[in-house]
Order: sequence, then C-alpha cells, then structure tokens
Amino acid sequence: MQLSDFDFPLPEDLIATRPAHPRSSARLLVAEGETITDAVVRDLTDWLHPGDRLVLNDTKVIPARLSGLRHRSSAQGETEARIEITLLEPRAGGLWAALVKPLKKLREGETVVLSERLSATLEAREEGQGLFRFNLTGEDFDAALAEAGAMPLPPYIAAKRAADEQDKEDYQTVWARTSGAVAAPTASLHFDEALLAALTARGVEFTHVTLHVGAGTFLPVKVDDVTTHKMHGEWGEVTETAAAEIAATKAAGGRVIPVGTTALRLIETAARGTGAIAPWTGVTDIFIYPGFQFHVADALMTNFHLPKSTLMMLVAAFMGKARMDRVYAHALAERYRFFSYGDASLLIP
Repeated sequence: MQLSDFDFPLPEDLIATRPAHPRSSARLLVAEGETITDAVVRDLTDWLHPGDRLVLNDTKVIPARLSGLRHRSSAQGETEARIEITLLEPRAGGLWAALVKPLKKLREGETVVLSERLSATLEAREEGQGLFRFNLTGEDFDAALAEAGAMPLPPYIAAKRAADEQDKEDYQTVWARTSGAVAAPTASLHFDEALLAALTARGVEFTHVTLHVGAGTFLPVKVDDVTTHKMHGEWGEVTETAAAEIAATKAAGGRVIPVGTTALRLIETAARGTGAIAPWTGVTDIFIYPGFQFHVADALMTNFHLPKSTLMMLVAAFMGKARMDRVYAHALAERYRFFSYGDASLLIP
C-alpha cells in the first residue's frame, strides 16, 4: 500500500474557508453500497432509522493560538520580541506543551505577556516545542484564554485568512463540553439544534464520547509504505454509560454511526481487546487503513479529507478503496466543498 494510492488532484477553490449557514444547510453526499445520492445535511432524517445511535465527540476546542510580548533587560537596555504560542496539549504538573515562533528568541524562565490577565513562562524545551506554565489555573485560566486566544484553524484555512471572532462559534460543536482539543471534530459542525430535535423525533439516539483532537491530526504522512506510518496519540474516554448505550443498540439491531473519524477511532479503540465495546480511557494511536477489521461502527458521517492523509486511508478501509475512489470522483465533479468547513458525507457500507 503506497502513499500515492491515496492521492488525488484537488482544485484550490473547493477548500472551504467558511462553513455553511445554517450549519445543517451544508451538502451531504450519501454513499450506500454502490449508490451515491446528493442530499443536504438536514435530510439525515431520511437516511437514519428509529433505533439508530449517533456517537458524538463532545470535546471542546480551546482558543489555542496566542500572541504576546517577551521583555528582556540587559546591559544594552530593554528589548522586546513578539512571540506566537499555539497550545498543543496539557502535561503533568500543570504545564502546557506548545509550538513557539520564534522559539530561539525565548529563554527558559522568561515570561510572555499575552494579555492584561494572562502570561506564560517557558519552563523547558522538548523536541522543538516549549513547555509553559501559566499564571492562572482552572476557571480563571479558561476565562483569560477565551479573551486572549484565537481559534486554531487548520493550516489550509489559516494560510488563506486569519481566525476571527466568528470562528469561536463556527469552529465549535453545539454540544462541546469537555475542553482540551486544538482541532474540531469537524463532521459534528454540521449539526444545529433544529437537526438534533428532528433526529430525536425520528427516534435516533445519541451517545457522547470524548476524544481531544490534537494538532497531530494535520501532520502529513511522510513514508511511502503507509503501513509503516506512526500515528500521533490523542486522549479519549468512553464511559461506562456510553459503552452500555452502544452495546444495547448493537444488541437491539440498531446501527451505531459515529459522527466523525475521531468518534470512530475512539470506539474502535475501545473494542480492540474483545471485539465488543467496553469502557475505555487513555491515549489512542490507532491507525486505520485498508485491511482493518471494524467491530462497532455500522456507518460513518464525515467530511471530505486531505489527499494522502490517514483519514483518506480510514474511509478507504471502511468502504473499500475502489468505492471511495468513486465517491471522491463524484464529490469533485459535483463540486462539494472540502475539509474542516466543507460539506459532509454519510458512508454506509
């Protein structure tokens, strides 16, 4: 299996830089078996059955991009430097790992003033990243971060425009509740309260799990033989309640449908030991590519993914490579919008 097997030409103008409004007005490509249908996300009620269960990732994206000033005194006088910090993940002891630009202008022990309330001190360097301690913790930190930070838009959007206040709403799911992600579970961005109400009335049920999506989700695959790729790790949790709900749906003959590849990766991680869903907490680095045996997911709702990405390999594993090639050829021909703010697909093997 070569990396080139998952490549395709993508016109630049199909990369969405803003989402559809309202959320559920985005387009929806439904691939059921060999049949492809063009629909709209609000049409999900036509495709889901009473007793089906949607698995939703309730992670909350933090405004992880910060900018501030480092002040330094020397015999030559006072100097300052603009420092950009992108939070990656919390670490033990209250520290945060972060990308720093430019890291060379910041020494260990120096502080970056990010706002009137928030500052961060570099405590150590680690593999090209900085480990920071903030002056605030808990709810005070969350409030100050919300004021000072910007949403960490994916590189393919950030290259086209800067994040703004609208992204703080757009790049967050309506059910987000557990802070810790630095990227959104983007298939979930298509849901609004009206759609959730319509699905509930249809008899569709919901289960929440948590997977904190990390910046590693945007890392390119750098090996030609994709089976040798090493996945990044992300923290997740399937609670006892969530596992019981999913198991009950399976036992009753309903379909378990993760919304997004993050939810799918997590529930399949939780079923790896026995093949049956079970409570699970930890860091998953599960890599799903063709040949993977799925135990839990019966269908998948997901956006359209980057060429040569691990997510392209995941959907190829789920639907079959030849079938996904046809799905993406159709999406390109019909000018579906791609990536985080783009349109959605419902994949039913």
